[in-house]
Amino acid sequence: MKLAHVILLGSAILTSSCMVGPKYGKPTAPAPPAFKEEPPPGFKEANNWKPGEPRDDKLRGNWWEVYKDPRLNALEEQINVSNLNIAQAEAQFREARAAVRIARADLYPTVTAGLTATRSRTSSNRGIGRGLIIGTQNDFQTPVQATYEFDAWGRVRNSIAANAATAQASAADLETIRLSMHAQLATDYFQLRGLDAEKELLDSTVVAYQKALDLTNARHDQGIASGVDVEQARTQLETTRAQSADLGVQRTQLEHAIAVLTGKPPSEFSIEHAPLHEEPPAIPIALPSELLERRPDIASAERHVASANAQIGVAMAAFYPTISLSAGGGLESSVITTLIQWPSRFWSLGSSFLQTVFDAGKRRALTDQTIATYDATVDAYRLSVLTAFQDVEDNLAALRVLENEAKIQAAAVKSAQRSLELANNRYVGGITTYLEVITAQSVALTDESTAVNLLSRRMTASVALIKALGGGWDAATLPASTDLQAKRPPEPIPNQPNR
Repeated sequence: MKLAHVILLGSAILTSSCMVGPKYGKPTAPAPPAFKEEPPPGFKEANNWKPGEPRDDKLRGNWWEVYKDPRLNALEEQINVSNLNIAQAEAQFREARAAVRIARADLYPTVTAGLTATRSRTSSNRGIGRGLIIGTQNDFQTPVQATYEFDAWGRVRNSIAANAATAQASAADLETIRLSMHAQLATDYFQLRGLDAEKELLDSTVVAYQKALDLTNARHDQGIASGVDVEQARTQLETTRAQSADLGVQRTQLEHAIAVLTGKPPSEFSIEHAPLHEEPPAIPIALPSELLERRPDIASAERHVASANAQIGVAMAAFYPTISLSAGGGLESSVITTLIQWPSRFWSLGSSFLQTVFDAGKRRALTDQTIATYDATVDAYRLSVLTAFQDVEDNLAALRVLENEAKIQAAAVKSAQRSLELANNRYVGGITTYLEVITAQSVALTDESTAVNLLSRRMTASVALIKALGGGWDAATLPASTDLQAKRPPEPIPNQPNR
C-alpha cells in the first residue's frame, strides 16, 4: 500500500473516532415578548409608527431610502465606495478569512523537497574506520520529506472552527461598521438640514425685524417714537443677524464631517442649502426575538462565543498523545552524472507517539484560561443583547416624547405669533411701548426655533432607531464556514469598498 493511502486511511479512522472539547450551543439571552414603549395617541394616524407586523414591512439593505431624499441617497452610496473605516474593516475580514485557510492546512501533510550539493574533505589524521574515505569527496542529494500529524483528538478541527467563527465575527464587525457609518452620515445630514431650516427662520426674521426698524425710524422722525425704541429695534435686528451668521460654524463642521465619511477632502466637498421640512417616515418595528438576528454586533458577539468554545477543545487536546508519521526519500550520489540512476535512491519511514508526562500544570492552566475566556464572551454576548434592547427602547421613547413635544410646541408657536401680532398693533396704536414688541418678538423667535430643532431631533432619532434595529441586516448573510475554508476565497460580501 502506498504511503499516501496509509496516511488517508489512518486519518479517516482517527479523526472520525474522537474529538475532545465541549459541543457548542448558542447561549441563551432574555428576550421580552414585546417592547415596552408604545406609540402615543394619534401616532399611528400620523403615519410615524408601524409595529412589527408582516415581514414584508421590515427594513431592507438601503434603509436610508425610506426618507425619499435623492441627495441623501447619493451620499450614502458614496459611503459604500469610499469610506475608509469600512475599507479598514473589510481588510480585517480578509485577514481573518485567510487565518481559516492557514488553520485548515494542518489537516494535510507537509512536504518539502530540495536539491543539495556539497564538497568536503576528511582529515587525513582522523582514525581510519571501516568504510571511511580519506580525502575530498562530493555529495549530491534530491531529498523529499513528508510529515503528517493525525488529528486524532480534534485539535486541528477545533482550531479551524475557532478561526472560522472569528472570521464570521469579523464579517459581522464589518457590517456593524458599515451600519454605523451610514447612520452617522444620515445623522449629520439631517442635523445640517436642520441648521439650514433654522437659518431660513432667522433670515426671514431678520427681514421682519428690518421692517420693524424701518417703521420705528419713521415713527421717530414723526416724533411719535423715542430714540430708545429705535435702538431697541436695531439691537434686536443685529442680534438676530449674529445668530444667523453663527450657524455657519456648525454647518461647516457638519459638512466637513460628511466629506470625510464619503472619503473626500473637505476642501473639495460642499452641500447646497436645503431646509428641513419633512416629517420622519414610518419605521417598521421588529419583534424583540427578531432583533437577535438583525443586529450585526449581536451576531459578532455570538460568533466570538463559538470561537472561544472551540478553543477549549484545542486546549483539551494537549492532554492526549501526539501521533505523527514521517517519510523521506530521494536520490543521492557522489557523482552528478549518476544522480538520477536507480541505485542512487534512498528512503525512510517513521512514526512517533508522544505524550507529555509533566508540564507543571501548564496544560491545566491553559484549559482553565480558555474556559474563563468562554465565560467572558458569553457575558459579553448577553450584555450586547440587553444593550440592543435598550437602544431600541431609548429611541422609541425619544420618538414618542418628541412627537408629543412637537405638537405642544406647534401650539406654542401659534400663540406666540398671535401675541406678536397683538403687540405690534398695540404699539402702532400708541397703547404700549416698544419693549412689549421686543418681548413678543423674542418669545416668538425662540418658540419657532425650538420647533425647528424638534423636527431635526425627530429625524435623527428615527435614524438612531433604524440603527438600533440593525438597518435591515440579517445574520443569514454571514459567510458559511465551508466558504471560508475554500481554497479560492468566496466572493466579497456585498457593498465592500473598492480598492
